[in-house]
Amino acid sequence: MANDIHWILDDASLAEHCAVWQTLPFVALDTEFMRVDTFYPIAGLLQVSGGDGAYLIDPLRISDWAPFAALLEAPSVVKVLHSCSEDLEVFLRLTGSLPAPLFDTQLAAGYLNLGFSMGYSRLVLALLDIELPKGETRSDWLQRPLSALQVRYAAEDVLHLVEVYRALSARLAPQKVEWVLEDGAELVGNLHREVDPEDAWRDAKLAWKLSRQQQAVLRALCAWRERQARARNQPRNRVLREHSLWPLARTQPDNLVALARIEDMHPKTVRQDGETLLQLIRDAAALPPEQWPEALPEPLPIEASALLKKLRAVGQREGERLDIVPELMLRKKTLEALLKTGFPNGPYQLPDSLRGWRRELMGQALLDCLASEGESA
Repeated sequence: MANDIHWILDDASLAEHCAVWQTLPFVALDTEFMRVDTFYPIAGLLQVSGGDGAYLIDPLRISDWAPFAALLEAPSVVKVLHSCSEDLEVFLRLTGSLPAPLFDTQLAAGYLNLGFSMGYSRLVLALLDIELPKGETRSDWLQRPLSALQVRYAAEDVLHLVEVYRALSARLAPQKVEWVLEDGAELVGNLHREVDPEDAWRDAKLAWKLSRQQQAVLRALCAWRERQARARNQPRNRVLREHSLWPLARTQPDNLVALARIEDMHPKTVRQDGETLLQLIRDAAALPPEQWPEALPEPLPIEASALLKKLRAVGQREGERLDIVPELMLRKKTLEALLKTGFPNGPYQLPDSLRGWRRELMGQALLDCLASEGESA
């Protein structure tokens, strides 16, 4: 095992290896990071393998990430990761780039009907009949030197990932490989489209229940919280707790005592940012109606659930035909967005979130299902 591990500890060595990796058909990638008290993940280790051993990059020793960014963006090299949303954040933070084309082995397992959202250990066991040790996942990846166990764990992860990729690729039809890469491109695209702080309020729980004036206050609070979390590099809940947002927007306290009584309001937030929050609330509450946000649509009524079930069945039937886990076929949010375009009486339009092969394969069937429902009503 020790012979398979190669350390990369300086910029010149990284550039040299990246030039070699750019000539390969694929590289397996993994990261170890810490994210306990920070908004952004802190990289502790990057692992790369093209099948000839594990290369461990120490990010604490690297200052020039341009060669690695070029590798991530090289169109001829498939980047292989497993359940990679947090790894993508690490790459974006370190290098400003994201991997493309991207092959996520967790998604690929779903396309082979092996299981949905399958953990890495389970997938390695299912495909390679190897049981992975669990000990080091939560260890301190910023300590130096790393322990021998940490090094072995990190190296084995990426070495097995190569074998997992080969096993999955051998079983996937070319069309399904294209679909896995299409989903990978969507993951990358979503991360490139960073949420505008001014839109963060739209995801707040029960925001639709507030009046438009209250939504204007919620918008200001959520935008401030998002910007502060990024600027301070702290988790959002450390800046202002999630459960405080809605009651703040609804009751709009105008003094520190009332602010302190808000549900789940942390005393430190009141001390540190209380006056700022009160001013934010005052300013947003005083906005004229033409500057209030457009009201959020209400959730679909309970009567829509039967129709939602029928739409989901379209995806399930297609999943059975293609031998793909049903959860990968049609997302609930997409089906809800479709229903919201015309419920209860239509006409309906396919939402933008139904894209690519799913739109091509199931778009018309979904519209036909809704049309037949309208005729029988």
